[in-house]
Amino acid sequence: MQNTAMVAKRNLDCFLYGLSGERLPADNHYDNLKEARKWGFKIPDYFVRCTTLDEVYAYIRLWDQKRKELDFNIDGIVIKVDNLSIQSKLGFTAKSPRWAIAYKFPAEQAETQLISVDFQVGRTGTVTPVANLQPVLLGGTTVKRASLHNSDQIRILDIHQHDWVIIEKGGEIIPKIVGVNVQKRHPMTLPVEFATHCPECGTLLQKDEGEARHYCPNIRNCPPQIKGRITHFVSRKAMDIEGLGEETIELLYQKNLIRDVADLYQLRKEDLVDLERQGEKSVENLLSALEASKNVPYERVLFGLGIRHVGETVAKKLVKAFPKLEDLIHAGKDQLISVDEVGDKIADSILAYFSDPEHLELVKRLQKSGLKFETKTKVLSPDSQPLTGYTFVISGTFESVSRQELKELIESLGASAASSVTSRTNYVLAGKNMGPGKRKKAESLGIPIISLEEFYQMF
Repeated sequence: MQNTAMVAKRNLDCFLYGLSGERLPADNHYDNLKEARKWGFKIPDYFVRCTTLDEVYAYIRLWDQKRKELDFNIDGIVIKVDNLSIQSKLGFTAKSPRWAIAYKFPAEQAETQLISVDFQVGRTGTVTPVANLQPVLLGGTTVKRASLHNSDQIRILDIHQHDWVIIEKGGEIIPKIVGVNVQKRHPMTLPVEFATHCPECGTLLQKDEGEARHYCPNIRNCPPQIKGRITHFVSRKAMDIEGLGEETIELLYQKNLIRDVADLYQLRKEDLVDLERQGEKSVENLLSALEASKNVPYERVLFGLGIRHVGETVAKKLVKAFPKLEDLIHAGKDQLISVDEVGDKIADSILAYFSDPEHLELVKRLQKSGLKFETKTKVLSPDSQPLTGYTFVISGTFESVSRQELKELIESLGASAASSVTSRTNYVLAGKNMGPGKRKKAESLGIPIISLEEFYQMF
């Protein structure tokens, strides 16, 4: 909320579910939470350590019943790997850890009537059917719309016009239709048909073999795709340009000031000051934000381009393998699929993107505007990783390099950088003030403790 006085009246509070840092009390999640509670942090009373799947299932069954007794709502249980070293090896995707998973309890359901179906076009051209419903109370909120996902889902549900449908909230948040009450169906109603043409530009929709979604191929002239790509480009995880919300992008598009992301860097003060809701200070802030975005690192610029199937994680992997955009543009399919997490689908999408002359021209214009399309970090090629398979633990401080830089170097050489010493650790890289616990553990396991100079000599 914008009104902080209103927030202050709400008596907000929180539970804490994790402890992070370099010198943790224990090498496991469970004991660290117990220690954090001793320090005075609010740690929930409900966490337990299970050693078998049967214990996990028993815990789930217990709370499926007892959750109704809590004085707050929960929608499931999170199951985590306890050992921090294994957590480190498993790592993260761009959105979530690979060492934790959520079990969701069956969602609350409600029945209501379908009014109509709209078809929305996203930034990549994907067309999503959205059901308009008679308003119904579900999980404490009034639901009027629900996603139907794609044509396959409509076919599986066998949904007809004006059907009575069963809805639930996926993850207790997003409403979705999960069934149809066929006993209430009028015998004369017709099935819901998926759109054949784009509802925005009229182009015939396409559906690739093996893909669930229809999409509009008119990437250059379909308004929602154009505006969607610009919205994605300026988003926080991409170029992070403040002052360019969806409403402002819509206004600039309607005034014919922008048709692609490169046009943003051609905007001038005189173009903006007379626009609705754009005062002189807002215009100055926007132009400053555009200028500041020229310092955004290459991997976020690459992500911002909106190449199909290239998310944050894949963009980072590509930048490590191809430090300059020119290297990526001229890469063949074999080179692309040799990059971690890049398969045939992503490789084909990258090749298709950079084979389009208009995309190459767009990139040239962005380069001319001063955006970064290379990384100055020295990165080894995917086939030059001499420490593949090794696990290092870093401890202490180093004068010439930060721990984060060392971690990135270790990973670029093909090795893993773990947070705690275990029997699987190959070397401990020690600096000044090495942690006594790590030293004792390494010595007891017979794991070599090496200096920075010895580490450099390894490669």
